[in-house]
Amino acid sequence: MVRTVIDYLDRSAELFPDKAAYVDEYRSLTFSQLQAEAKKIAMKIIELGYFKQPVAVYMDKSTECLSAFFGTVYSGNFYTVIDTKMPVARIQKIFDTLSPKVILTTRNYAYRGGGGITDAKADVLCFEDITEDNTAADDSAISSVSSRIIDTDILYVLFTSGSTGIPKGVIINHRAVIDFTEWAVDTFHFDDSQIIGNQASFHFDMSVFDIYITLKTGSTMHIIPQRCFTFPVMLMRYFTEHKINTIIFVPTMLCRVADMKLLDKFELPCLKNILFIGEVMPAKYLNMWMKKMPDSRFANLYGPTETTMASTYYIVNRQIDDTEAIPIGRPCGNTDIIILNEHNEPASDGEIGELCIRGSSLSYGYYNNPEKTAEVFVQNPLNTSYPERIYRTGDLAHYNKYGEIMYDGRKDFQVKHSGHRIELGEIETAVSSLDGIEQCCCLHERTEDKLILFYSGSLTSENIRMKLSDMLPGYMLPNVNVRMGNMPLNLNGKIDRVLLGEKLKEVL
Repeated sequence: MVRTVIDYLDRSAELFPDKAAYVDEYRSLTFSQLQAEAKKIAMKIIELGYFKQPVAVYMDKSTECLSAFFGTVYSGNFYTVIDTKMPVARIQKIFDTLSPKVILTTRNYAYRGGGGITDAKADVLCFEDITEDNTAADDSAISSVSSRIIDTDILYVLFTSGSTGIPKGVIINHRAVIDFTEWAVDTFHFDDSQIIGNQASFHFDMSVFDIYITLKTGSTMHIIPQRCFTFPVMLMRYFTEHKINTIIFVPTMLCRVADMKLLDKFELPCLKNILFIGEVMPAKYLNMWMKKMPDSRFANLYGPTETTMASTYYIVNRQIDDTEAIPIGRPCGNTDIIILNEHNEPASDGEIGELCIRGSSLSYGYYNNPEKTAEVFVQNPLNTSYPERIYRTGDLAHYNKYGEIMYDGRKDFQVKHSGHRIELGEIETAVSSLDGIEQCCCLHERTEDKLILFYSGSLTSENIRMKLSDMLPGYMLPNVNVRMGNMPLNLNGKIDRVLLGEKLKEVL
C-alpha cells in the first residue's frame, strides 16, 4: 500500500539509486542523493519540533527545491512553494494566511532578506548550511515521525489568485496526489524510461505531473531553463540534446513552436508523449503538431488546482477540424464528473451546465479561508442521504455526440451582449482557427456592451471580420479588434486576461 509520496521516493531510491532523478542546468541529482538531501533537511525540521505544520520553500526553481519538498514531507510537515519572483506584498499576503513555521531557502536569499523572509515569524533554514553539514541523518528518528503521517494528511498548499486580491491556498493531501499519479502512470503506460521535460513552475499545479510521475516510476525529469521558453529554437534543441520523450505544456508554448514553423526545421524522433493542459488548445495548432509527428501520442487534459491536477482527459484518436473545439474527454480514474444545469439537475445531452467534480482528487478547500471554501466545496445536490462534497468549478461544459465532455468556457466568461447570451470561448475558438492568427482573447466591456478581440498575427481587423462573418452570427462578431505585437502572458504561461481587461478603456 502506498501511504505517502515518500513511499515512491524510498522505492525509487532502492531500485534506481544511481539514476538521475531530477536535472537542472547546474547539477544532476540521483535518487539516492535526493533521498539523502531530503533526510538531512528533515532532521533539521524535526529538531525544531514541528509536526504537520506549514513549511514555506522560498527557492529558485531547481533540484535543490525538490529536495526541500521531500525533506519537508519526511519531517511530517507540508510544503508551500513561494515564487522568488513574486512581489514582496503578495508574499506577505501568503504568509499572513499560511503562518509558516519554517522557511527553507538558499544563501543568496537567506542572508539578504529576499522576499522579506527575514521579517517573517518563522525559523529560516538555509539549504547549503544543511546539506554541507557532514552529520548523517538519523533514519530511525525520521521513520518514527514520517510513519505517523497517513494519506489524508496534507502534502502541500498551492496559492492561486483570489478575486478579492488575497491569494487562496489550495490544500492537497497525499491521497489526492497518489490517486492522480497512479492513474496517469496506468493510463499512459509510463515507466522508468520516461525522460520528462518540465515547463511548469513549481508553484503551478501542472508541475505535479512531472514531479510525481518521476518519483513513482524512477524516470528522469529535466527542468528546462526558462530562456528556452523565451527562445523556442533553444527549446527544440534542448528536446533533441536531452532526448526528451514526454512533456505536458500549456498550449501557448506549443502554439508558438508551430507558428514559428520550427516543426519544419527540427526532427523530434524521441518526443512520443505530448500532453497539454491549462487553457484551450486551438485545433489548428494541434493538427500542425500531429501532421509532423504522426507516431506521437497527443492528449488534452483538464482540471483545476482544486482537484490536484487533472480531472478529465482526451487522448486524440480522430481527426479534428481546425474549426472544432478539442474535447476534454472523459473523467480520470476514480473521478466523477457531474454537469449541473441551473436547476441543480444533471444536464441533458448537449445541454450546457456547470462542470462539478467529486472524488479522492478533491482539495480540502482553502487554507484558513472557510468562507471561500464553503462557496465552491458544497454538498452534492443529487445526494440528500449523507455528506458528500463536490467542487463547483465555475466552468461550463456539455456532452457531445460521442459522450465526450466539451469545455464551454467559464461561467464568468458567459456574457449578455445585445440581448444574447454569448460564450466568449466560442468566439475565441472561431478566431483561433483562422490562418494568420497566432493567439487571441475576447473580452466583454459591459458599460458600452462591446466585444473586444485582442489578437496577435498577420490578419487585419477587416480580414478577421470578413472571415468570421461566415462562421458566427452577426451578434457574436467582435465590435473592436485590437492587434497586439505579442499577447501578454501571466507567470503560468497563459494569456493574461486581467492585464488585457485593464486595457479595455484604452481601446474604446
